[in-house]
Amino acid sequence: MEILGPERPGGQGLDAEQEESGNRAILALLRDPQVAEQTDLVLTWREGAGGESGAYEIWSARGLVRFQRLLQEDGRLDFRVLEVVGQNPVERQDPSALRSIEEETHASLQGGFAAQDPARRFIAPAQQSYPFAYERVAQLFDSPHAPDLAVSPRDWCQGSQPGTHGALHVRQARAPLWLSGPGVRPGVYDLAARAVDVAPTCLAALGFPRREGRDASGRSSSERGVAPDVYLARQDGRVLQEILQDRGKRPKYLYIFLLDGLHATELEERLARDPGGFPGLQRLRQRAAVLASGSIVGFPSITWPSHTTLATGAWCGHHDVVNPTYYLREKRETVSPQGQQVRTEGFASPAVESLYEAFHRVRGSNCMTAAIHAPFGRGARHAVLEGRNLGDRPRLRAFTRELAADQSPRWQRDGFEAVERESVLDTRGMAQVIELFTREDLPAPDLVYHELALTDGAGHDYGPHSEGLREALEESDRRIVRVLDLLEGMGRLEETLFVVTADHGMAPQDVELAANPARHVEAVGLEAFVAEPMIWLHDLAVRAERAADGRTGRILVTENDCLPSGERPPVEGAAVRVEVHREGRPPRTLARGSTGAGGVFGFATPSEVASEQIVLAIRARGFNPRHLRLTGQSLVLDLREALYGR
Repeated sequence: MEILGPERPGGQGLDAEQEESGNRAILALLRDPQVAEQTDLVLTWREGAGGESGAYEIWSARGLVRFQRLLQEDGRLDFRVLEVVGQNPVERQDPSALRSIEEETHASLQGGFAAQDPARRFIAPAQQSYPFAYERVAQLFDSPHAPDLAVSPRDWCQGSQPGTHGALHVRQARAPLWLSGPGVRPGVYDLAARAVDVAPTCLAALGFPRREGRDASGRSSSERGVAPDVYLARQDGRVLQEILQDRGKRPKYLYIFLLDGLHATELEERLARDPGGFPGLQRLRQRAAVLASGSIVGFPSITWPSHTTLATGAWCGHHDVVNPTYYLREKRETVSPQGQQVRTEGFASPAVESLYEAFHRVRGSNCMTAAIHAPFGRGARHAVLEGRNLGDRPRLRAFTRELAADQSPRWQRDGFEAVERESVLDTRGMAQVIELFTREDLPAPDLVYHELALTDGAGHDYGPHSEGLREALEESDRRIVRVLDLLEGMGRLEETLFVVTADHGMAPQDVELAANPARHVEAVGLEAFVAEPMIWLHDLAVRAERAADGRTGRILVTENDCLPSGERPPVEGAAVRVEVHREGRPPRTLARGSTGAGGVFGFATPSEVASEQIVLAIRARGFNPRHLRLTGQSLVLDLREALYGR
């Protein structure tokens, strides 16, 4: 058994230099009245002290759990709980929890909310579940891009839109998952599935060869002493063998319908309530292996990380797109794939392999693959968002005009411009599909990853249980019908494996709160870069020394985050105050000054005063202050006592 901490250490989580600011931030997020009722969890990895192994931590107002990730002798990953204070905030990890509107309504009523109003059907932490919580937290901190702290808000406490997502709990993390067509056993399955399971399951169904690659432990097949046993260069997921046929006809092609942000319980409710409606989805479902609990996406449950996970079979801590916007410590800069929107495939780690790349590896460079407005399209021959548009523009314009009839007039009538833009975007995407499949000079696609964005826009602006969402689903279904009819006319329908899924779930929000708890660390004066739901603290590293004769001391102050070279830049001009602290006496100042060249400050010390009685305070613009003894021991608040008492 081996303890596995962060796979690629690069400053993520809290180290010994960040205990002061980290504890201060956690306390503020969980206790300050402005955000205490909005914050559910604060997540981190904390470096061990004195040679001890570090641990992952999940803090909440109701309790703390610390745990480690283990590699068992048989190669399985496991998790060991080291400490629970109060209540383990993620003790309930049932992936089947809250998978129907009835269950959501009952849970909301238990929490004291107006559950009969879909826009107020909030669910308190006590009624939530956190499937695969330990794995989903640990994977995030494998990336050097990961934050120091991550915040998971309460169900209804994030942003000013009627619907949103991003949290660790099941409601925002569950996506629907169906696999329909040849190679699967139709039926409803009570399996615990994750988003990382989708890609390897599809490749196994298509009969792709296993390859030398890394599994969830980060070790390659040869390092594990086994024959090639994964389907992708990095495969964190498993093949859902339970839903695949052992023999019979295999699919030749793969078509993924990604109904962005579609809440799984709402989809099931709509289909059950209107069995004669949604003909495209109903047609797929009749022959589908349906995962009753859907699939659980990574943390954060947000678009760019989740899409990249679905297309690579790797968690975001391994493909490195950890958030829509994130901070690169070594470069002192931020990047925003979601803000950039186009040409974002380069943000993902080259150590992971996309589905498109896998198709070309197995079927050759002439194989046609298409990313239809997919946020991650690396390796796809046709990927408009990456600047690779194989479409004939006059034909695309003509198809787009014809397909505009599929667009609901509601978006324009209601004045929801963002939703209307997504409706137009999906029309253009549908035009690309028809154009690619009807070209005479190019082969028809073997793989299509078709992003249908409208359900996400309607879920955000109308709410995940609204009539606006229902209309968005109807409009999206018209496009699904067009795809099925097109492939049937080409004789491809019976040779194609279809996937119906989403990149995350969604929950209604209390829009009056306009809540954004992660930003609170800035309000309390901490120096940090914040990109919801993540926090990167800007801290100082301080090394304290005392001469052997006890008459002088000095400190070296550097930035805590390293440069690409591994060096920490010295901080010149940091204000330093040196005091003697003796029990029963007021503090006495020994020295004041600032660090000079090289970040060094020296001072005299009374030889009769012990080093633990000499306290240093260091402040520098743009960094969080540090307080420590001359022994090097940081002075930090006891977070357990402050939150939970003794």
